[in-house]
Amino acid sequence: MSRILAAIAAVALSIPPVAAQGAPPGSAPLTLEQALAAARSTSPALEAASADLRASSAARRVAGLRPNPSLEAETENVAGSGPYRGFDSAETTVGFALPIELGGKRSARIGVADAQGARTRVDAAIADADVTQRVTQAYIAAVAAERRLGVAREQAQLAGEAYRAASVRVAAGRASPIEQQRADVLRINMDAAAARAERGAIVARETLARLIGRQVDTGLDLAWFDRIDGYGPSAPVNVDGTLALAAADADVATADAQVRLARSQRVGDVTLKAGARRLEATNDNAAVFGVSVPLPLFNSGSASVAQARAELDGAEARRRMARIEAEQAVAQAAAEVANAAADARNAAGPALAAAVEAARIARIGYREGKFGQLDVLDAERTLTETLAAAIDALAAWHDARARLQRLTSAVSPITKRLTP
Repeated sequence: MSRILAAIAAVALSIPPVAAQGAPPGSAPLTLEQALAAARSTSPALEAASADLRASSAARRVAGLRPNPSLEAETENVAGSGPYRGFDSAETTVGFALPIELGGKRSARIGVADAQGARTRVDAAIADADVTQRVTQAYIAAVAAERRLGVAREQAQLAGEAYRAASVRVAAGRASPIEQQRADVLRINMDAAAARAERGAIVARETLARLIGRQVDTGLDLAWFDRIDGYGPSAPVNVDGTLALAAADADVATADAQVRLARSQRVGDVTLKAGARRLEATNDNAAVFGVSVPLPLFNSGSASVAQARAELDGAEARRRMARIEAEQAVAQAAAEVANAAADARNAAGPALAAAVEAARIARIGYREGKFGQLDVLDAERTLTETLAAAIDALAAWHDARARLQRLTSAVSPITKRLTP
């Protein structure tokens, strides 16, 4: 990798990026880890995920609550006719009704709440992984834009020097005026390319700033961008611990808990009643006891069980489909990472070093009259294209690795940061 770093640094780092020129001298660059930490502290998606986790915790507590008892009061034998015209024959009953859940409904509700809470934790991990991928890709785009801006500015400066050299040669009668015109066209084009690269770098920094919730007023970690980690074939990835499979497993667990809840609801609840009755006619008191049992004449709960079973079958089928899709996506992403790494090493390796050296020799030879202007233009065009290819290849590798990391993200380490 030393050739890659030397070749790019020799061409792209001679002028500081415009967006970082206002930064204090010697200020440390903003690293990817710092950008991710800033994004996690301000991301609305993670704030929403944290609220969902709190709601899930409250739902778990609600599921464990027992039914509230009832206080009942009623008066009979009043506002009638004959001896029941007034309140002299009234019978007033004050009672207490206590519902008794049967069939394991409470434990079934808790099971559903626990399964839904697990799904919420997976959703929180997915939100964190999505934020990580978006910020990483924005950081890659910003660093690549900085690299392109450095290259464009260097090329614009060299084009200006070539124009001045051509002007001297023409004034001395050593070259045709057309060489000066060619050099002027190249200078104008390079200045325009540098202006475009500057606008692109500003937009990329603004995009990153919006994601992390703060201005990017320092440099970026350009050395991180130039570094390619890992050689040789990668180890196969087990998709069982990935977010896609965790979400599918949580959906199956929720559907299975819904089946148990539907079965428990087929068992009717019993309501026990106890109270005291006041008989105005005799001025006596009496105890009242009762029991209420629902009759499953119209709704026995079998349709709800059938619905829950069908939803469970669908969740299991979707889990099998999710496994196939996850294995395919991970395998494809791993191949893209390997291909992008190979492309980056090839584009930023000996070919780039050779293009840099060829352009340098052509410039020196042109000033000394040993090479023609077309040779210089061809060498400069080759160098520009090689540099652009090297930067694009490095950006593609970082992007492919970010997508692979998103696909292989797990749940446990992430939800700890979001759980209140």
